[in-house]
Amino acid sequence: MLAKRIIPCLDVKNGKVVKGVRFKGLSDIGNPPDMAEAYEAQGADEVTFLDITASLETRQTILDLVSETAERLFVPLTVGGGIRSADDMRDALNAGADKVSVNSAAINNPDMIRECAERFGSQCVVIAIDAKKEGDSWNVYTHGGTKRTDLDAVEWARRAEELGAGEILLTSMDADGVKEGYDIPLTKAVADAVNIPVIASGGCGSKEHIYEVLTRTSAAAALAASIFHYNECTVEDVKEFLREKGVAVR
Repeated sequence: MLAKRIIPCLDVKNGKVVKGVRFKGLSDIGNPPDMAEAYEAQGADEVTFLDITASLETRQTILDLVSETAERLFVPLTVGGGIRSADDMRDALNAGADKVSVNSAAINNPDMIRECAERFGSQCVVIAIDAKKEGDSWNVYTHGGTKRTDLDAVEWARRAEELGAGEILLTSMDADGVKEGYDIPLTKAVADAVNIPVIASGGCGSKEHIYEVLTRTSAAAALAASIFHYNECTVEDVKEFLREKGVAVR
């Protein structure tokens, strides 16, 4: 079995790491480069940097802050927010990102996924899916969770893979920030539908929640924010817990 990855997430607004509940009520937590460096020291496999208001404000990602963060890291850095074209992805990669996450623009222009995969390689292309349960399925939202689409999350994940995406960053809007656990049915449905890695996101409140999502679904990685930001546990605490439970981690 491939080793599972643990990925701290930095949601960035106005140059600061923030945290909220269900994409609302954001409060400042700290400085992105400092926090990224600290998480790497704890054993993070990767760090994700999401400029969460860039698409809503129709602007590019804060590339100088991306560069400053990347310079402090040796582990891979995924950057997202405000990526509207293949040229924007190039700029983020040139700023130091190893992978680039796209949500809204890929939905508006799915061919962008193919273009980015051809130019930079599928391994660089992460499709972020923000999903909310509606009836028996999950709808995809864009622009920081503010705009509903008619896309089904599972079908969109399949389509993204067909177009060349190398990874799916799947966030449950219902679970985000609530700290009651990942959305297992959503994560399982998407991870079972594709052959590329799925990163589970939204709802982590404990080491047990990470264990649950990595063993009850085929997710390749667990992304978390609150439990790390508020020093409830370290990345190494999580990894040691998973090892004791028989889960392969790096």
